[in-house]
Amino acid sequence: MEEARTTKNFIEAFIEEDMATKENRIQTRFPPEPNGYLHIGHAKALFIDFSMAEKYGGKCNLRYDDTNPTKEDEEFVDAIQEDIAWLGFHWDNVFYGSDYFDTCYDLAVKLIKKGVAYVCDLDKDQMREYRGTLTEPGKNSPWRERSVEENLDLFARMKNGEFPDGSRTLRAKIDMASPNMNMRDPAMYRIIHMSHHHTGDKWCIYPMYDFAHPIQDAIEGVTHSLCSLEYEAHRPLYNWVVEQCEFEHKPRQIEFARLNLTNTIMSKRYLRRLVEEGYVSGWDDPRMPTLCALRRRGYTPEAIKDFLTRVGVAKADSVVDSAMLEHCLREDLNAHAPRMMAVLDPIKVVIENWEAGKFEDVQVENLPGSEETRTVRFGRDLYIEREDFSYDPPKKYFRLKPDGEVRLKGAYVVKCTRYETDAEGNVTTVYCTYDPETKGGECERKIKGTIHWVSCADAVPAEFRLYEPMMQDVNEENAELDFVERFNADSLIVRQGFVEPALAAVQPGYRAQFMRVGYFCADLDYTKEKPVFNRAVGLKDSFKAN
Repeated sequence: MEEARTTKNFIEAFIEEDMATKENRIQTRFPPEPNGYLHIGHAKALFIDFSMAEKYGGKCNLRYDDTNPTKEDEEFVDAIQEDIAWLGFHWDNVFYGSDYFDTCYDLAVKLIKKGVAYVCDLDKDQMREYRGTLTEPGKNSPWRERSVEENLDLFARMKNGEFPDGSRTLRAKIDMASPNMNMRDPAMYRIIHMSHHHTGDKWCIYPMYDFAHPIQDAIEGVTHSLCSLEYEAHRPLYNWVVEQCEFEHKPRQIEFARLNLTNTIMSKRYLRRLVEEGYVSGWDDPRMPTLCALRRRGYTPEAIKDFLTRVGVAKADSVVDSAMLEHCLREDLNAHAPRMMAVLDPIKVVIENWEAGKFEDVQVENLPGSEETRTVRFGRDLYIEREDFSYDPPKKYFRLKPDGEVRLKGAYVVKCTRYETDAEGNVTTVYCTYDPETKGGECERKIKGTIHWVSCADAVPAEFRLYEPMMQDVNEENAELDFVERFNADSLIVRQGFVEPALAAVQPGYRAQFMRVGYFCADLDYTKEKPVFNRAVGLKDSFKAN
């Protein structure tokens, strides 16, 4: 029993303790704000919220935190649901924070009547000045002692649209000397004259997250409100709202560390800027850390969930090497992705002792260890990777070179007899002879090098998009740079090459290992006439698993 206990994370320990001593059930919620697309950081919160409910036989609601109409949109609402479903999770109910606006308003009136909320006329800068510092207490607002009647009147007039944006707020009356800055009379309502994506023009005052969220949790019967570590200091306010609103059901807030990745920007504000200023093609640009971008690049739900499981649940913030995420994808695709042949940077090979116009079928394996093979045509003219030939090779170069031999995957051993170059010295054509006794490995001679190829007669022109980290990681030299100045200009390299004909008959989203090159995914721009493939991840693994 003790051994099993040590395998639990602290959230699981809290849940099991509560289920044994309080309600024998679990209800969680995932509350994204629909002001952008979910990224890999959100995926950690999503994973924890849904998997904890699943593990303990509970339910998880999807609830949109749409209390700020300035940047929210139905586009993001739809995208969030698509991402959750893609990861394989199922919500119990879909709610909107705006569904509770009437209740929030009524409860705000209740707090005014109790004397624990007041309308304040300080503007944003004045509120910051009155708030104090971490070492100095704040000062009471001049409007803190307004009568209940005056506060009720002003709050109703705020609701009726009589005052301009930012001119008044409704604040909780707690303690301006509290060592917790969040308890120094925090704002609960602000004025925003803007149409809301879900409620239209019904409201011009909107509740603050710290006021609305605990109310929503309590109404829905959420037992464990799981959130990231920055809300730890907000927990006393969360509990204060639940107590002052006199809810019988009291959710428990538990905080965990956020996910931070090397070479990765996780701020939705910054990601929005990359999109709006044209540094990337959109939210689903495969360089972005959004789930829709990872999906387009070729990531699988299984790889992402494996990664999040390995990251685990911790109380302290840390930075995870992005190589771990790539490792998880590489492991998944290595086990499931078929092996195909593509040449990204081609040079031509001519087999001089092969009859012109003659073709022969050869068999190539689909997956290592599998008996399944596919047929490809072999002929006189082929394409190989430029890096697979060298006229001045380094030591231990086991690919094609003058007077050297290599095996062409699934076909024959060939020997280079000569080559041609252009005016700049670039190799254009390599001439070889083949050994007819060596088809498909039927050869006693040991050949160290095996390379892939595509028959010129069947080769389909294709575009390959090779991705590197979008952001240069912060170091001593660039620490002062604006984040867009750390944008990696070489994060996308486009190559024009060829694929075997089978790769011209797949669908966007199809994943394969291009032999000796990497794992690729057919892009959304893919067509049969012009296949486009994204490199999801390379073959080399720099991550050292424990």
